[in-house]
Amino acid sequence: MRGKNQSNCAFALESLESRRMLSASIHSLTAQPSLHVEPFVTSTTPHGYTPLQVRHAYGFDQITFSGGTLNGDGKGQTIAIVDAYDDPNITSDLAKFSTQYGLPQMTGTNGNPIFTKVKQATRISGNAGWSLEIALDVEWAHAIAPQANIVLVEAKTASISNLLSSVDLARKRSGVASVSMSWGAGEFSTESSYDTYFTTPSGHTNVTFVSSSGDDGAPVEWPAISANVVSVGGTTLNLDATGNILSETGWSGSGGGVSAYIAKPSYQSALPYAKRSNPDISYDADPNTGFPVYDTVSYSGTTGWFEVGGTSAGSPQIAALIAIADQGRKAAGNGALDSRSQTLPMLYAASGTAGNFHDISGGTSTGSPNYTAVAGYDLVTGPGSPNGNSLVQQLLA
Repeated sequence: MRGKNQSNCAFALESLESRRMLSASIHSLTAQPSLHVEPFVTSTTPHGYTPLQVRHAYGFDQITFSGGTLNGDGKGQTIAIVDAYDDPNITSDLAKFSTQYGLPQMTGTNGNPIFTKVKQATRISGNAGWSLEIALDVEWAHAIAPQANIVLVEAKTASISNLLSSVDLARKRSGVASVSMSWGAGEFSTESSYDTYFTTPSGHTNVTFVSSSGDDGAPVEWPAISANVVSVGGTTLNLDATGNILSETGWSGSGGGVSAYIAKPSYQSALPYAKRSNPDISYDADPNTGFPVYDTVSYSGTTGWFEVGGTSAGSPQIAALIAIADQGRKAAGNGALDSRSQTLPMLYAASGTAGNFHDISGGTSTGSPNYTAVAGYDLVTGPGSPNGNSLVQQLLA
C-alpha cells in the first residue's frame, strides 16, 4: 500500500515526544505509504486471500519449535509498526478483523497478546490513506504472528524527521523484536548518516528493521535501501482455495534496484553490483491478489472491507516472520536477531540453499530502468519469497 471506535481489544495509549534532534537536511522530505487498493462493488464482506491461505502458501502454518511442542506464532515477541498520523479506530477494526478470521483478540488477558498504541505527540490529526495503511500493517502482522504483541507508533506527520523520531521510539520499546516501516521516499546523498536509527539500542535485545521497497519499480527508495534494513519487494501470488501456490511472478510495481550512494555491504559480496541493491526478500503485493483489510475510517467515501496490496503488505508480515524466528531462537536458548549483523547476512546465506525461498522468474517491474525477475537473485524479487518453515529454521542457528 503506497501511499476507531474502542472494542474488547486491550488498548494502551501513550503520548511520548522523542528528544533526538535531526539534521535540517531531511526536514523537507516526506514519505509515502506503499499501498494500493483494489476497487470492488461492496465493502461489507472481505475480498482477498485469507490468513489461512497466506500462512499456508508461505509455510507459516508448518512452523514449530522444541520438537514440535511449540507453535511458531510469535508468542512472547513484540512487533513494532511505525506509520504516520492517527488511526482513531484501529483498536475496534483490529477486533473485527480478528473475529472474522478466528484470530486471538489482543486483550492481553488469558494468555492473549496485547495491542498498544504509542503517539509521538498528544494530538495527531487523522489521514484516510495512512489509516488504511495502519489497518493493513497491524491486522496482517497479527494474521501471520497471531500470538505476538504489537506496538503501533504513530508519527505526528509523514515527514521523514517525524517518522525517524518514531522509529527511535519503536526500537527502544522493551521487548521489540522487529520494526516494520511500510513507507519510503527517494534517496538523498546523506541517507547513510541516519543508519543509526536502524540499529539495536544499547542494552536492548536485538532488533530487526524491515521496510517496503516501494511500488514504482526503480529507482530505489529509502529507508528500504539502507544496508541495515531488510527490504521487501513484491510479487503476484496466485493460490488455490486452500492456499497452495499455483504461480508466483514479480509484481510490476515492485521497488528495487541499485543505490546511488550506499556502499555494497559484505552480505551482498556475491552479487554483481557495485553498491547496495534491493530487495532482500519478496512477498505478495499485487492488489489483484491482495489482502482483506477492515478499516472504518472513510477512504474515498468507503468504509469496511478493502482488498489491499503494495509492498507495504509484505513489510509487517516479514516483521512477523522475524518475530516467529526470534520466538524459536529464545526457545533454543539463543538471542534475538540483529538486523545488520545477523538477519541480513543469514537471509543471503539461506538463499544459497534450495528450499528456503520460492525462487521467482518472470515478471517485469515498472520504473526506470525496468528489471525482470530471473532465476536466482534479481532486482524485482531479490532471492524470492519465503518458504516460511525452512527459512525460519535457517534463522535459528
